[in-house]
Amino acid sequence: MGNFGIDALAAIKIFEYFADSNFAGKMVIFVLVLLNCTAIALMWSKFQEIKRALRNNARDEKRINNLNSIFDYDNALFPGEGSPYLRICSRAMDAAHRGKQQGKVRMNYVENAIRRSLAEVGDGYEAKMYWLATIVSGAPFLGLLGTVWGVMDAFGTMDAGGATIEHLAPGVSGALLTTVAALCVAIPIVFVYNGLLGMTRGAMTKLENFASNLADRIELEMDS
Repeated sequence: MGNFGIDALAAIKIFEYFADSNFAGKMVIFVLVLLNCTAIALMWSKFQEIKRALRNNARDEKRINNLNSIFDYDNALFPGEGSPYLRICSRAMDAAHRGKQQGKVRMNYVENAIRRSLAEVGDGYEAKMYWLATIVSGAPFLGLLGTVWGVMDAFGTMDAGGATIEHLAPGVSGALLTTVAALCVAIPIVFVYNGLLGMTRGAMTKLENFASNLADRIELEMDS
């Protein structure tokens, strides 16, 4: 009961600080709330996207490895939701078959097709991550802007006779609220962002290994 009372009192104080902040401070907090909601949506969608890609990659890698020959590859053999692995394999085999029609598979064509696919898939993995990085780096500066502006306003209202602490305290506390809000937005996001970044880099490493193994298999089966 005591903890609940303390929490309720803290919540009331926060609303009081918000009411005491100036217009610029209120706008900064409003923007921070929007940024926080945007970041949560981006982090969740990116986590689901990478998780789904890894699951589909693992499934399709087994299917590709079970082919008697990589030259038996056909998109029709892989129904359902595709994966980045299938995208790379499809582009590589298109290049291989085009070369075969001309009499000889040219590995440089295949490797170029794989590199282009890797770049495209890599861009997809990293898509929207820069928005999270922008929010993480920009939120503290927004909070600082609100605080400095609020403190400037608080001191700007001082009359010629000076000001007491009772006069300055509401404006200063309202100004400091923007910095607290900015840190509350940035700190959790930076941990999740780093986790997603590690997840993305791990997925890219697996993708590059798959592409390298695919190129080796095409070259070996081409010569056999």
